[in-house]
Amino acid sequence: MLDELSRQVESALAETMPEVEVVLVERPSPGRIRVYLDREPGGVDLAVCEQATRNLAFLRDRYALEVSSPGPERPLTRPEHFARAIGRRVAVRTGEPLDGRRNFEGRLVRAGDGELEVDQDGTPVRIPQQAVRRARLVFEPAGGTR
Repeated sequence: MLDELSRQVESALAETMPEVEVVLVERPSPGRIRVYLDREPGGVDLAVCEQATRNLAFLRDRYALEVSSPGPERPLTRPEHFARAIGRRVAVRTGEPLDGRRNFEGRLVRAGDGELEVDQDGTPVRIPQQAVRRARLVFEPAGGTR
């Protein structure tokens, strides 16, 4: 069901807003759909969210619709998202435990060939991409370290 909704959202916006990337479509509750968008260059502003909401009006008869920017802790959902995040701090949650853990946070060292490598406090951790349940960038203040 969610895959079909994602395809509908991506298709509708690709036709009307080709400069916009659908980052993630999720159903936080049965009657609600949340759509995260991004746009390069310039990012997502209120005008982009309003236009996308109008273009997705066909969903509003069945769902409460939320459209927003992914913000600084952008979800990572596709291989190209992970590739662009190399060198950045990420948080990864797996569906099943890997070596007794499901939550990992550190610098993304490598992403490719179906695997991520995260530097977790100086220890490289390899995570099969198929094991990832959720992943996101971790906000790092300018000039600060975390």
